[in-house]
Amino acid sequence: MRTLSAEPRLFVFYLVPDFTMMAFSSAVEALRMANAVLGYDAYAWRVATADGGKVRASCGLTLEADSSIAVERQHLATLQRPSMALVCGGKHIHRHVDRAAEAWLRECRQRGVALGSLCTGTHILARAGLLNEKKCAIHWENIPGFVEQFGSASVNTGIYEVDGNIFTCAGGATSFDMILHIIQRDVGEDIVGSICELALVDRVRGPGERQRLPFAQRVGVQDQTVLMLVEKMEQSLTDPMQIDELTASVGLSRRQIERIFRTELRCSPARYYLKLRLERAQHLLVQTSIPVVEVAIACGFVSASHFSKCYRETYGCSPQETRNRSTLSARMRAPLPECASAA
Repeated sequence: MRTLSAEPRLFVFYLVPDFTMMAFSSAVEALRMANAVLGYDAYAWRVATADGGKVRASCGLTLEADSSIAVERQHLATLQRPSMALVCGGKHIHRHVDRAAEAWLRECRQRGVALGSLCTGTHILARAGLLNEKKCAIHWENIPGFVEQFGSASVNTGIYEVDGNIFTCAGGATSFDMILHIIQRDVGEDIVGSICELALVDRVRGPGERQRLPFAQRVGVQDQTVLMLVEKMEQSLTDPMQIDELTASVGLSRRQIERIFRTELRCSPARYYLKLRLERAQHLLVQTSIPVVEVAIACGFVSASHFSKCYRETYGCSPQETRNRSTLSARMRAPLPECASAA
């Protein structure tokens, strides 16, 4: 077993409003259990928010902060400088823009502080210019919007990614896996094995493991032709292939493919392809501020009017109405100012 230095390795968790509690708590619990197994405080942590005040998670619970971004920037020049700074994101991440926080993250990088993100915190790192030409991970639901906004980053679909001194994960339980990876590098595999026993975790997952269940398991489809065609569809949502082109790629006639799809998925290939493109569009509308016409183009529609028609037929509302509802929901969840809550 390797031993860390006498001073605990310090982690700062920057919590963005609407952060995901599961991702945050999973990371902290991994550090806490590492201390328990080691028998000494090898790791320490503190919580920072933009202004040092309370912050509410997406589940509605509120946490107290230990410091603010302004204080953390001062700490960078002192012995209280952390060894790692992690951004904890969650819902509506594209609406939380804080230039001071971005500057702090860049200063962390310049001073040799490792950087990380949990869940959608990857957005904050990218907006700070720290993921240019870097590999990264983010929750699968947020990949479409992230790719549209940050084309210079290389997004992987695994549960976490390590590129140099930058650690990003998809959130949820994957925070636990990523922190275990860090602990393993620090103190060895035996300690990680003991942590897993404490946490009732049966194994340590590697960075390349998939976030989602395979398509076959999610929908109960086993036909290899359908699986192959759906994979091709998912890879070409921005520039859709013609159905005849798809069917030719598997050596079957269009009639045969139509029959297989109706048996396995209860719809035609064209209808299923449209469903995938509209799901991507919905993610982009909720997760980004990209104009509706650009969302249409990003999902393979030749015109905004055709996109709106298809969208309304599927979801019962227009693309703009979906965005408006998402914006209203975020505003209703925003905490009241101190003076208003005191009144």
